This record gives sequence, C-alpha cells and structure tokens, in this order.
Amino acid sequence: MSQHICTSIPTLQDIETAAVRLNNTVVRTPFLFSETLSKQLNTTLYLKFENLQFTASFKERGALNKLLSLSTEEKEKGVITASAGNHAQGLAYHAQKTQSNATIIMPENTPNIKVQRVKEFGANVILHGKNFNEAALEMQRLAIEKKMTIVHPFDDPDIIAGQGTIALEILNDRPDIDTLIVPVGGGGLISGIAIAAKAIRPDIKIVGVQTAAYSEIARCFGKQNIPVGATSTVAEGIAVSQPGQLTQQIINQYVDDILIVDEDTLEEAIALLLNVEKTVCEGAGAIGIGALMAYPQYFTGRQVGVILSGGNIDTRVMIAVLQRHLTRTGRIVRIRVELPDNPGALARLTAIIAEYNGNIYELRHERFAAASRAKESAVSVDIELKSASDLDILLNALTQEKYVVKKEYL
Repeated sequence: MSQHICTSIPTLQDIETAAVRLNNTVVRTPFLFSETLSKQLNTTLYLKFENLQFTASFKERGALNKLLSLSTEEKEKGVITASAGNHAQGLAYHAQKTQSNATIIMPENTPNIKVQRVKEFGANVILHGKNFNEAALEMQRLAIEKKMTIVHPFDDPDIIAGQGTIALEILNDRPDIDTLIVPVGGGGLISGIAIAAKAIRPDIKIVGVQTAAYSEIARCFGKQNIPVGATSTVAEGIAVSQPGQLTQQIINQYVDDILIVDEDTLEEAIALLLNVEKTVCEGAGAIGIGALMAYPQYFTGRQVGVILSGGNIDTRVMIAVLQRHLTRTGRIVRIRVELPDNPGALARLTAIIAEYNGNIYELRHERFAAASRAKESAVSVDIELKSASDLDILLNALTQEKYVVKKEYL
C-alpha cells in the first residue's frame, strides 16, 4: 500500500513550500474586519472566509498539497479516501485538475446530492458500508489491492501543511492578530495553523473549538462539566470521534486551549453570520463565532481572527436553523385562541393579527378538540412578528376583543 505518509511534524518551511505550490490554484480568501460583529461581541474581530473556496471549504488546501507532493506514478495508480463531506469534494475536484485518478469511498447512506457533487468532479465513487468506519475499512482493502495512495482527511503531514497556509495569509494581512479561533474535528486544520502561527509569532494564542457531542480533544485538555447526552450536531464537518495520532501530538504541543460550544449557540452563530455578514456557513464554519458568543470575557480586548472553515450546509438544515432562531428571539410565536364557532369569527381573528403586523405561518382550526366547548372551537396559530415586543401588544388587542388567548411554547 502506498501511504506516502511520514509521522514527522510539519515545519514552517513545509507550510511555506505548500503555499508556493498552492499559489494561484486555490483561492487566497479575504481576511476582513467585521465592524458590526466586533461591536456586538466586544472584541476586534477579523473573519477568514474559507467558505469562499470553489468547493466552499478549506479542505481544498490540504488535498491539493498532498496531490502535488505525489509522483507521476502514484497519481496514475490513483489516490483513495473515505469521506462523505468536504474532504471528498476537495480531493475529487483537485484530482481532476491534476490528472490524478481519485476513488472516494462513501457510506451507503450518504445523501445523493453529495454523491453527485463528487461524481461531477470525475471521481470514482464507491458506496460501501453502513457508516464511516465500514467505508474506511473498504478504503484500506482497496488501497492494498490496487496500490493506491491513501489521502487521509487530517492525519497526514502534507494535509496539515496545506491547511497551515491559512495562517501565513492571516499574519501577512494582519500581523497584529493575537488570537486565532479554529474549528477542531480531526485536528488537521488547527495543527497546520498552530505550527505556522507559533513559528511566526510565538506569543499568539491558538484556541480550538468543539461541539459537546464531539469533544474528545477538549477532554484531553482537562475540560470538565462537558454536557452529555448530545448525539448529533449541526457541525457535521467536525463530528469526529477521535483526532489523529499526529494531530493530537501537534495539538498538545502548540494549542493553548479548547472551548466547547453547545448546539443552540452554534445555531445562533450560523444565523448571526447570515444576518450580519450575509455569508453562508455550515455549523463547523460558524463555531468560532459561537465561541465568541459563549465566552465573551475570554476574548475581550483582543485582536481575534476566526476561520469560517466552510459553507456546505444542507438547505433544509439552514431553514430549520433560521426558523429556530426566529423562535428563540421571539419573532415566531404560537398562540392558542378560543373563539365562538360561528361564521366570521376566524376571519376577524386573522384580521386583528394582520392589523398588528403579524404574518401567519400556520393555522390549525381545532373544531373538535376535547378541551373546547360544544359551541366553541380552538385555533392554534404560528405567527411571525416584526419584533418580540409586538407579542404583548397583539395579546392585549385580542383580549380587548373578548378572545380567550394564551401563548404556547414551540
């Protein structure tokens, strides 16, 4: 099996070599000051828009650096990986660009849209296994059988060096940055960034961020009281159970701290970036903003850089996140109204809601509800308001019209 992997930690020189390789082949993404978020989060905040890469993820950097480190013979024999996410897309896209044969093993339950995206880049997609572990075993088998090179998503020096080019760009644009907040899954991104940043500016603070559901590295940092019970996360891109052996070693040596962000805060971070910066981020991409929201005192007065690592979020997930955001902020509410079961009663109710600028999302007319009287009916109404303060005004107006009304919790 051609692994083309060494276990040595990449150096600043390796990362600088990667930057030369990647020049003009991946996007040199903007690193921009966010005036509004700086005020809201009480810090000086710059955003690194890796969600603007062609495949909407930083993963392109490591994948391409790995491909460009291979010999012609290795490219012809092919590269292989197991992934259903951003790594699969980044590797497939750049394998096509570098005339490398790429095979991607994906679990059988991978959404078809992800399968099609990878196929569009010319990769050979094999669906195998019920989960990632089974797909990875098949990858190992095929790599041995066909003498292909495994391109690991994070535990590989060339991958790590490619991701580290982000830090070179950040410190070239803003040498005064004193804190970097980095999403952590398998650890490839934070490893590369930490090596480069600490070599250039030893006093810089490197802070990783994980979700409660996938927080093994945080536990290794001695974090206590991590919420238990979470089994899923909107941050699918960093839903990694265990870091790599190499990345764990680098993290222990170079990273200053690991923070945990809960799911509600993470969802609010996604919504905040969309509403303020008008940029789409997946959960993993937004988690750095989630850390600023969850630990405001930690970053007060610092010059902070946040890596928006990716923007591949499912449309249905984004819709759910935004609807939940509106509910949390009181913009979407549910009320239950008792009204007489006669013509015009429902029309009058909806007219009052409209009069007070309420937009009806959903209405359920419960004519046969057991809790209602024989000559009355109940209506449950989901309403979008212009502001949370409008609810009390609306409830007061309905009460004055002799409606029996109460707020229900979504």
